Order: sequence, then structure tokens, then C-alpha cells
Amino acid sequence: MRNKLAETLVEKGITSKSVLEAIKTIPRHLFLDSSFEDHAYQDKAFPIGAEQTISQPYTVAFQTELLELKPNAKVLEIGTGSGYQTAVLLHQKAKVYTIERQLELFKKTKLFFSKMGYRPKKYIFGDGYKGLPEEAPFDGIIVTAGAPYVPNPLLAQLKIGGRLVIPVGDEEQVMTLFVRKSEKEFEKKEFGSFRFVPLLEDKN
Repeated sequence: MRNKLAETLVEKGITSKSVLEAIKTIPRHLFLDSSFEDHAYQDKAFPIGAEQTISQPYTVAFQTELLELKPNAKVLEIGTGSGYQTAVLLHQKAKVYTIERQLELFKKTKLFFSKMGYRPKKYIFGDGYKGLPEEAPFDGIIVTAGAPYVPNPLLAQLKIGGRLVIPVGDEEQVMTLFVRKSEKEFEKKEFGSFRFVPLLEDKN
């Protein structure tokens, strides 16, 4: 079933061998509520509680592919959610720092990670809009929720040559890639529309 899912993603345009390998390897059904288990290898998003969803596999694969990660790349993930995207990043042999701001989900996923043996470098409960300045700079930053605007701290925390992949917009989001060319200069590319749950900013 995982191979079938990988084939579907190839048909949709995913070409990265390492990303497809991750999709074939990671047991997505374990990241879902048991009521959705039978549908785990369909290319669909599902609710995971706390008004969050596990992203559609195509979206996970597409965002990961845009990061163009090399082994040992230092990656910041904003919005851990179920941990499926985290697992895909870990499968790319990345050093993953991941932030979740829904407490209930944070606790649930933390238990799941230890049970499964997934080991991000850091798993933090906090506000993703601020990034993680104490661990910056990053080779890649991936945002897994829709952001109404691009948070400046995230751009500031990229290495020169680093890549930020973020869905930008209110109702519907445009997948946007920023590549840091120099201290002040960023190259911006936009890729089709997606729908994400909103990225929550800490209002305190």
C-alpha cells in the first residue's frame, strides 16, 4: 500500500528518490487515529485532533522536495502535528528541530516519538512565528500550516543558501519558497495553491 502511494506521488510529479523512499518506508497508519487507519495510504489529509490535520502525503512530499536536503542538514519544522512530516525529514537524515504550539498535540506526539524511536534534535512546545533563534542558522525551514504573512524571524534564521518552504495566504495558500542568496537578498518562487490549517501565533 505504501508503494502504491509512492506511485501515486510519482504520477503527481514527485521525483526525489529519497522522499519517495521515505513515503514507502514510514508507517503512516500509525500516525493516524485508528478510525482512519484503513485509509492511511490514500493521498488525503485527515483530522488528528486539536483542530489540526495530518497533511496529504503529496503535500508532505512536495514541501520536502522543495527543501533539497543533504544528509545532516539542519532543519527547523514549524508545526509538528502528528509527526509524520518530522519522520519524513528524519528519513532524509536531517537534524530536525521541531516546534508545536498545541499542548495536547505536543504531548501526544512526544509520547509517540519515544515509542517509535523517532529522535528529533529538539522537540519544543512554543510559538513557531518566532522560529528558534538560539539554534539558527538553518539549512532549511519548513512551515506545515498556512501563514497569512511570512514571519521575518524565519527568513532571518536561514543560512546563506538556505531554503524556507511556507504556505502563504488566508483562505487558500500559495506554496512559497525563499532561498537566501546573501545577508539581505532572498529569491522567491511560488508554486500552486494548497489548503492548510492556520498557523497559530502566540497572542501573549
